[in-house]
Amino acid sequence: MFRLMRYLTKRDWLFITLIIGLTVFQVFLVMTLTDYIRNVTTAITYLNYHNHPQDFFTMLEDSGMAGASSLYYDGFEWSVFLSMIASNPLIPEESKAMVTSIANATTGDIWAAAGWMILVAFGMVAVQAIISVFASYVASRTATRIRNELNLKVTSFSLAEVNHFSTASLITRTTNDVQQYQFALLLILRMFFSAPITAIWAVFKIQSVSWKLMIPTIIGIFVLVFVLVFMLVLVMPKFKKVQKLLDRLNGITRENLTGIRVVRAYEAQTYQEDKFVKANEELTKTQLFTGRSFAIVSPLITFIMNGISLAVYWVGAYLVNDGGTTYPEILSMMMLSTQIIMAFMMVLMMFFMIPRASVSAKRILEVLDTQNSILDPETEKETTEVGSVEFRNVSFAYPDASDNTLEGISFSVKKGETLAFIGETGSGKSTLLNLVARLYDASQGEVLVDGVNVKEMKQKSLRSRLGFVPQKGLLFKGTINSNIRFGNQNLTQEEIQNACELAEADSFIQEMDGQYEAKIAQGGSNVSGGQKQRLCIARAIAKKPEILLFDDSFSALDFKTDRKVRDNLKESQKEVTKLIVAQRIGTIMDADHILVLSEGKMAGYGTHKELLENCAIYRDIALSQLSKEELGL
Repeated sequence: MFRLMRYLTKRDWLFITLIIGLTVFQVFLVMTLTDYIRNVTTAITYLNYHNHPQDFFTMLEDSGMAGASSLYYDGFEWSVFLSMIASNPLIPEESKAMVTSIANATTGDIWAAAGWMILVAFGMVAVQAIISVFASYVASRTATRIRNELNLKVTSFSLAEVNHFSTASLITRTTNDVQQYQFALLLILRMFFSAPITAIWAVFKIQSVSWKLMIPTIIGIFVLVFVLVFMLVLVMPKFKKVQKLLDRLNGITRENLTGIRVVRAYEAQTYQEDKFVKANEELTKTQLFTGRSFAIVSPLITFIMNGISLAVYWVGAYLVNDGGTTYPEILSMMMLSTQIIMAFMMVLMMFFMIPRASVSAKRILEVLDTQNSILDPETEKETTEVGSVEFRNVSFAYPDASDNTLEGISFSVKKGETLAFIGETGSGKSTLLNLVARLYDASQGEVLVDGVNVKEMKQKSLRSRLGFVPQKGLLFKGTINSNIRFGNQNLTQEEIQNACELAEADSFIQEMDGQYEAKIAQGGSNVSGGQKQRLCIARAIAKKPEILLFDDSFSALDFKTDRKVRDNLKESQKEVTKLIVAQRIGTIMDADHILVLSEGKMAGYGTHKELLENCAIYRDIALSQLSKEELGL
């Protein structure tokens, strides 16, 4: 957990230093307050004896001074009694001082002590408020920095790292886990320094009066420590389970929301609800276990505190009878014992939060310490070509997969050419484009862009050359303009409109409220699948890349729109290299080269006509979609 302290800045450490200093001052005020409470109690007692001297002499007799009451007489004067006491060499100096204090006792003594007590109490409140402000600042700013680091780290992940953690888990780690750590850090800053300083100071203060008064407090501390250790051993594994169950619950919730159309279409609400209820109940049971475990602690602490109070009074009674101390001292020591127990209660609260925060911190560090599988080279190699893509005997296997998804793939495409990929589902078509964009790295062989191995190019430099249209069109919350500008913030309105016209998107944009300033919901849920694809194509075109990657990006378009978009691209993007993954023969038959994939291997490579003659797989696919006449056979 404390490894995350590396995200504290110099200003944070300055605030922590101030917190320590203020904590020492706060404890000093607490100890001073106990002294004033003792002084007030003593002043009240002395004033009572001053006003009722017969009670004073009765107290002397009860303390073992036989015949003391015989010194009391009607018309008693303290000045006469003081002179008698002062002239008696057998009376201890402490007793003489006490008699003098009683003789001089006034109501003003009480008001003076009470006034100082109130002033000290206000000082304690003010110091605690300042400490809370500083602690809140440090905890919240540190949590902000950790969230930023997590976000930067996650955005730098390749698909391999994202799939390793899962999206739901990464969301939980960035939100709930950071929140747990922030709360624990706040408690530590407010209590970690206060508790030991208070306990040590109070122990020495009590010991200065009588070590015997320490015995009940020490026994109470040992009981608390035993309870603490027992609770940690019992509850720590459950905290780990809680965070994993939160990941699972978030995953199910996310699945329900993103797949709500499918869920409703298949009337699967009950099935999905059962999954959620099962995960939710398991999480609830685990949290109830930890909550009930902690519930036992509260009455136990109350029992210990009351037991210590009774024990201190019991020991104190013997000490008062033996003349070892006074009632005001016992009252003061009682307060100090309470402060010690409260200090350990604060430590106990910290240790209830720290285990869960430690689990959260570990999960955060797992993300931050993950080594990216795709790294930039220290020195970027200069490109020798423009708009070219080449695969040299490339093979690829997904992480933890036993078999290769792609094997022995080789091809080359030059600037301005169009290369299409076709094959059965799962043959590795989309994987090829992911390797070009370096979302994964090839397991064997080389992937070259502009004559340079992509591993020798910086990711930013590589992707600045690419315009990528994903298989599942994804739009971001905002406007049409903000989505088209996603890859190039410097686009003019004219350039945006031109890109949309090429993607055949301008026609439906003109009919929307606000047109290019029309609102787009998160994920583009307020536009149709075909509209979403056309906007994604426009976004890629507007970036003005060297290479356009289309991952089955025409599937939601009707044949007429598909043809128009391809004709527009062919006419306006002559200098741009195009790699197209498609299932329709009509979409790819005009491509300069077509690569046929089957089970991750090359089953054919050539033009449309060449493949119809030489590749049985391609011929079968073509005939399943078009007639012989349409294919020219």
